[in-house]
Amino acid sequence: MDQPIELTLEQQFNLRSFQDQVGHMSREQAQQFLIKLYEQMMLRETMYKHFLKHQWGIESNPSF
Repeated sequence: MDQPIELTLEQQFNLRSFQDQVGHMSREQAQQFLIKLYEQMMLRETMYKHFLKHQWGIESNPSF
């Protein structure tokens, strides 16, 4: 685990494509895009937590 984690060639290509797309957005479009992206990141985190709890057999505690 001493080696740094790097993007695959496909991921690097996708990142470059994303940079090009964002570079052509207006400020307002970029702000709206960032808000939507952040929302999706939070939803993904919630799904991961749900899947892990389900996989590990952990019941949700209503007090939390």
